[in-house]
Amino acid sequence: MVVGPVTGEAHAQPGHPERPARVAAVMEGIADLHLGDELVVVPTRRATRPELARVHTEVHLEHLIRLAGQGGGSIDADTYVTPESWDIATQAAGAGLLAIDGLRDGRAELAFVVARPPGHHAVGDRAMGFCLLNNVAVAAAALVEAGERVLIVDWDVHHGNGTEALFWNEPRVLYVSTHQWPCYPGTGRAGDVGGERALGTTLNVPLPPGATGDVLRQAFDRLVTPAVEAFGPTWVLISAGFDAHRADPLADLALTAGDFAELARVVGGYAPTPGRLVLFLEGGYQLGALRASVAATLGALVGVAGSDEGPSSGGPGMEWLGTVASRREQALDGAD
Repeated sequence: MVVGPVTGEAHAQPGHPERPARVAAVMEGIADLHLGDELVVVPTRRATRPELARVHTEVHLEHLIRLAGQGGGSIDADTYVTPESWDIATQAAGAGLLAIDGLRDGRAELAFVVARPPGHHAVGDRAMGFCLLNNVAVAAAALVEAGERVLIVDWDVHHGNGTEALFWNEPRVLYVSTHQWPCYPGTGRAGDVGGERALGTTLNVPLPPGATGDVLRQAFDRLVTPAVEAFGPTWVLISAGFDAHRADPLADLALTAGDFAELARVVGGYAPTPGRLVLFLEGGYQLGALRASVAATLGALVGVAGSDEGPSSGGPGMEWLGTVASRREQALDGAD
């Protein structure tokens, strides 16, 4: 099930990498799979203020509304608002909620939220890093309120500082991030393991520039899978950024579309039953790579060949995984 697409032709600054063409590339990648009647496309809805207020402050929400109403403006060097941004952002946040409802109703076995702007950098009280509202966090908070245990896997090349911060002290959310280090926004250290009420429920895997897919696969085998098995999620949400692809202009990891397919198979396997897996579009700014990576990811999840680009290997970082594990263990031991 695809929820969306959510875009807006006016919601773009000239030359900005976070642009409406990204959603078109994603939809082309989905079309490349030729799913026919197996594909259900659902128009989204706006998230309500109470739904947004589970993770965002009223001051932040009012600021976005006011800025959009005044014709828009810049929030920081990377993040901006246009007159239609509030409407688009609330639809993007509402798409995740609608995806959850659709899966609960048995309409599909997995859902992909195709929406922009992305969300994982947005913290409770401010927008940043292209992100206005934290879409995956809005969905996760709704699930937590319903008594679920939620795994969020964030494979965007940038650390999802907003998502981590929002669930830092929430024991019912396990947040896992693989990301380039050093890179924007400068967070996501291996020794960051969660707050005192939720120790161990943050798992960061920082990776050096040039790391290839074999490093990520080893990281999931050694670090992520044991943590997920111990946590026991009832829902799995993926912050599916595709800017770790080797062709993406905003960072320097060296993944391929084939690597995203491999990651999707592993993370999809964490869902306890069909109908408990939702992907959220985050980054991905080289349109051809984005299209191929989306096709490979969804193809892997539905059993359809999605890309001719195979997995990558041989890049740096394999030796770094031991250090990541050691720093995590030291942080957990020091907190006891």
